[in-house]
Amino acid sequence: MKIQTSMWCIRTTFFSFPQRGDLRMLNSPSLHLAFSSCLIMALTIVSALDRDVLKKAIDEVTCWIVAAEEEETMILQDLNGYQIFDVQLVLRKALQNVWTQPLGDKKVMVRKVSPQHRQLLENSPYDYCREELILLSARGFTNLFQTLVKAKKPLVGHNMLMDLMHLHDKFYKPLPESYEEFKRNIHNLFPVLIDTKTVTKSIWKKCPLPRVLNLLEVYEVLCRNLNPKDSTCPVIALASDCSRYAEKKSPHEAGYDAFLCGSVLLKSAHLLLCRSTDDAVEADPSFSQYLTVLAEYLNKVNFIRGGVSSINFSGKDAPCEHPPALVVHVRGWPELNERKIYEEFKPLCLFDVRQLSKNQFIMLSNKFKHVRLVLRDYRHHPHLRVSVYRHWRHSPGVSCLLQVSGIVALWSLLAFVLGGAPCCSL
Repeated sequence: MKIQTSMWCIRTTFFSFPQRGDLRMLNSPSLHLAFSSCLIMALTIVSALDRDVLKKAIDEVTCWIVAAEEEETMILQDLNGYQIFDVQLVLRKALQNVWTQPLGDKKVMVRKVSPQHRQLLENSPYDYCREELILLSARGFTNLFQTLVKAKKPLVGHNMLMDLMHLHDKFYKPLPESYEEFKRNIHNLFPVLIDTKTVTKSIWKKCPLPRVLNLLEVYEVLCRNLNPKDSTCPVIALASDCSRYAEKKSPHEAGYDAFLCGSVLLKSAHLLLCRSTDDAVEADPSFSQYLTVLAEYLNKVNFIRGGVSSINFSGKDAPCEHPPALVVHVRGWPELNERKIYEEFKPLCLFDVRQLSKNQFIMLSNKFKHVRLVLRDYRHHPHLRVSVYRHWRHSPGVSCLLQVSGIVALWSLLAFVLGGAPCCSL
């Protein structure tokens, strides 16, 4: 981490600095320049941009402090991120009669103080530039990850397999070779996982709801199908700094996606709770009641195009049968690509499309009925011939191998026939 590197530089370099109790020595222009240059040398590892910003800030302070009286202050501006920490650490280490304090909005206040006052301030709990606090800040998301692991609370996500893999790889350990070890590690870290993709897939099979493509559409459909005037329906209150989410859509913004994911979970659980009982749902259902109806989905994370429909992190994976892939042969339709094929079939159903060869495309679907529908409706299409994909028949690699084998076999036959012909002797 850059901040740790900078601190290492400060610790190893500043031992050579003389103690400057009398700052009148800095009245000399040559000493002024040398002092600023030495400070910059201590930070040669940081980026060139950071170096320029720090040099400017340090020059301003060393010019100002010569004539400044005790308790006078100046403001350093336009400092970003760890520049705020770096500037304060350098100044405090080099100058024993200054105190620094971040003001927010990219600003740092520098105050000239007596050495005695400085010592009192250094022992104050209000010093936000202590090394342990800087290291805590530098750890970033690692702090949140460890908090989640310690809390052992349910972890909710939408289509969250990649998220779990990134968490494991970047904040725990490199991803293991063993699939079972990966499952075991994730379950130890997060004993209760809820993937709203797995939950909503099941709900969409049970309820006649409109087709959806993403988390935002799932949220909108559930909002329309749950009566907002129902007193038992969960009420989601937004924090003051997130109130804009109630009026403005912000997909792929972390806070908004988290809001959608949590909302979808509560609305889905409420819908399942309503369907699970013949009696009216009591007012203000508890979260434990929601967890009860979600029990069959716990620790089952959606898995796309795999041998299983979901990964069970707390047990054995249930086998799953997938519909066959389709291959599209194109005739008399030039300049056709994956996007155009996708748009052609989109009004009917959704497929993943990949190009096999110049005139062949392979299509994958999650639903058998979509495969049957396309095979039926495109049976007599003038330009597109759709059939079930057969590896030995449609794979370009196999086709190439068969062609080469055919050529080799033909040459071998010709060589045998010609080599075995009788020779005429004179």
